[in-house]
Amino acid sequence: MKINHIDIENIRNIENMRLDFSDVNIIYGENAQGKTNLIEAIYLFTGSKSFRGVKDSELVKFDSEYARLKLDFENNKRQQNAEILIKNNRSASLNGIKQKSPSSLGEELKAVIFSPIHLSMVKDGPIQRRRFIDGALCQLKSNYRKLLKEYKRALSQRNMLLKDVYKNPSLSDMIYIWDKNLASSGAKIIYQRQKYVEALLPYATEIFDGLSNGQEKIDLKLKGSFDYQDLSVLEIEKKLTLEYDKKRQEDIANKITTIGPHRDDMEILINGKSARNFGSQGQQRSCVLALKLAEASLLKEMTNEEPLALLDDVMSELDISRQDYILNHIKNWQVFITCCDANTVLRVKEGKTFKISGGGVL
Repeated sequence: MKINHIDIENIRNIENMRLDFSDVNIIYGENAQGKTNLIEAIYLFTGSKSFRGVKDSELVKFDSEYARLKLDFENNKRQQNAEILIKNNRSASLNGIKQKSPSSLGEELKAVIFSPIHLSMVKDGPIQRRRFIDGALCQLKSNYRKLLKEYKRALSQRNMLLKDVYKNPSLSDMIYIWDKNLASSGAKIIYQRQKYVEALLPYATEIFDGLSNGQEKIDLKLKGSFDYQDLSVLEIEKKLTLEYDKKRQEDIANKITTIGPHRDDMEILINGKSARNFGSQGQQRSCVLALKLAEASLLKEMTNEEPLALLDDVMSELDISRQDYILNHIKNWQVFITCCDANTVLRVKEGKTFKISGGGVL
């Protein structure tokens, strides 16, 4: 998988930018000049939203009515082109054909993003860890985004009904309808998350072992209202239904659904202890690197093609041995590296460098 060329118009502080890429691309310059904006623009072609967690409208350059991105790339030795237009929302086309949803671009272009933002995956609450799993699954499973939307819609309807039931108890019988919908879509989400965590763990274990020089061991466990391991989708659905029955009165009192995949977590352990509660900053950073490299390795195995590696301002924060370890894992992939000083990664002998200043290339 390789990007050959990108055109960027009115993305954040970038008014116009046209770049041709190599296998290794080092994007350097001072802070707040547009390096991450370029990485963000590339990442949008995976069909996902911004990894910075902003709305589409916030991507458009101030005082501009729209933003436009064009990309020439190749996968499976096939030349393709894609375009994204952002006004209030995103629209996309692939090889000149308008797509029903921008997310469909994710079936053609895969990428793994490393950013300091992802340290929150260990440091913060479960929402960041769920987002990591769901983002990875969206790149692997074409129907997973639709499944998430179905679940979120049913969850929203049930929560609205819980608030109404609190005021009007006669509506309580209607909750069973949404329980059924939640259990059905929720069981499929949980099953796929559990299988993904199980598949991810061997890769994360090997990589973390390398990052820690064999001194520490990482472990991953999907945590919910019951043990998901070795359960089928039907078994999970039945157990979820029972849990909704048990928690119904509590949910009515709280006016919110208190169990389900929207409350689950992935526990990250180092030598059997919580990385969030007991891990040092260095250990937590190694956890994130291990998880992201494992994500990339699993993506490669399941799609039989190397994803893009987008390394946003992480290499300069690592010692040389860890930098080399990462680069060795992705040595055959197309890599985009942002940093303040190109010399920190110029051990890479081949490739291109781009100095970014004021939203442009010098």
